[in-house]
Amino acid sequence: MSKRTVVRLNAGSHRFNYRIAGLGFRDGHVLVHRAVHEPFWTFPGGRAEIGETSEETLKREMMEELGVEVTVGRLLWSVENFFHYEGRDWHELGFYYLMEIPQEFPFHTDEIIHRVEDGDNHLEFKWVSATFQALTELDIPPYFIAGEIENLPTSPRHLVWRDGDLDDKD
Repeated sequence: MSKRTVVRLNAGSHRFNYRIAGLGFRDGHVLVHRAVHEPFWTFPGGRAEIGETSEETLKREMMEELGVEVTVGRLLWSVENFFHYEGRDWHELGFYYLMEIPQEFPFHTDEIIHRVEDGDNHLEFKWVSATFQALTELDIPPYFIAGEIENLPTSPRHLVWRDGDLDDKD
């Protein structure tokens, strides 16, 4: 397999990243994921590759990570996300879509679903209650989504979001 070219730029201690993520809902829950070495959860997705649209990125990433073909819904947010992580200042352009996850993907509210992507990227997925309280307790960046999870925008919203240092977060 040829090496893919993702949209990312390193400039000293700064990194630009173009990330696409999806919010998939089932029975009042939303799917979240993390790499097993990460201390935090987030919404599933990944980096766009050169030459693909954001919707193509989300479909590809979900096939790679979940093993199913999702249906990409409407765009919820375009976000200029600024945060500090792993010794770098990140400037991330993110697109967050609604997505429909096929019924064959497991739904368990009390267990973690394990997947391996590209042979060595170990991921964990879990369904959490789609409420402000549940997302706040789980500490899911970007943090503005917790405040909007119970009342998603009906048309795309653009915003700038600045987090503090994730490592220093209470």
